[in-house]
Amino acid sequence: MKILVTGKNGQLGFELIRSLAPLGTVVGIDIDECDLQDVSAIEKLLDNVKPDLIVNPAAYTAVDKAETEAALAHAINAQAPEVMAQYAARHNIPIIHYSTDYVFDGLKEGAYLETDEINPRSVYGKTKAMGEEAVRHHAPKHIILRTSWVFGSHGGNFLKTILKLAQERDKLSIVSDQVGSPTSAALLAEVTAEIVKQLFAPAASDKYGTYHLVTEGYTSWHGYAQFVVARAKAFDFQTKISPEAIVAIKSSEYPVPASRPANSRLDTTKLSKVFSVSLPSWQVEVEKVIHALLK
Repeated sequence: MKILVTGKNGQLGFELIRSLAPLGTVVGIDIDECDLQDVSAIEKLLDNVKPDLIVNPAAYTAVDKAETEAALAHAINAQAPEVMAQYAARHNIPIIHYSTDYVFDGLKEGAYLETDEINPRSVYGKTKAMGEEAVRHHAPKHIILRTSWVFGSHGGNFLKTILKLAQERDKLSIVSDQVGSPTSAALLAEVTAEIVKQLFAPAASDKYGTYHLVTEGYTSWHGYAQFVVARAKAFDFQTKISPEAIVAIKSSEYPVPASRPANSRLDTTKLSKVFSVSLPSWQVEVEKVIHALLK
């Protein structure tokens, strides 16, 4: 099997290259191999690679910059997935596409279900929602995986930022009124590999659709930061700040161009039931990455 993975240098793409390697020949691409703003370049790439499966983690993820770079965000998050989905449909192959909690407005009290109405409040969220819809509309054999708060040992993320700031500052103020589930890129890649195995097994036709994939449990950005510093100190990482010294603030005290969902909790019952996967707690996954970074 030949598997095309976009965004190979990103957090998730990096992990997918490793997790999917045992399942076939993985062709990883990034902007050097194909500019996803260029429709003809995507079409040429697909015609050359002739994949049996498309896995598309590539995305424009600069949430605040997207407010002023809407055309670029749209090209990568909506137009590129549409081109890939159209190819998948023409060649009757599956496509796995990744989406985000930002397609929701964050006003629901409980965890979001796949069937809940979307209502993105940022350019980033709107373009990701458009990408979802394009994949659904064009490719019958699609898996859309919505996730949130992605982190890993490769690439930039909140966890790494907190570790860096903990060494530099003796005071930190972190938003406490936004909640979600920190989810590791490694876990996303591992579950993706399991999904791929099942999609290419007999009687897989009823498994296509949209799923939520995050870790068990949830926390606030403030709670997340406290946990990161506490566990780093347990591994003898030298910090200027203690977890207790991290100050909780409201979102209104930290204004940013793009609106964030206050509630990013995603219900994973459907994924667990259909694919028989057991998801670990966010604390376990965070500790794994901290250990990998500091060992």
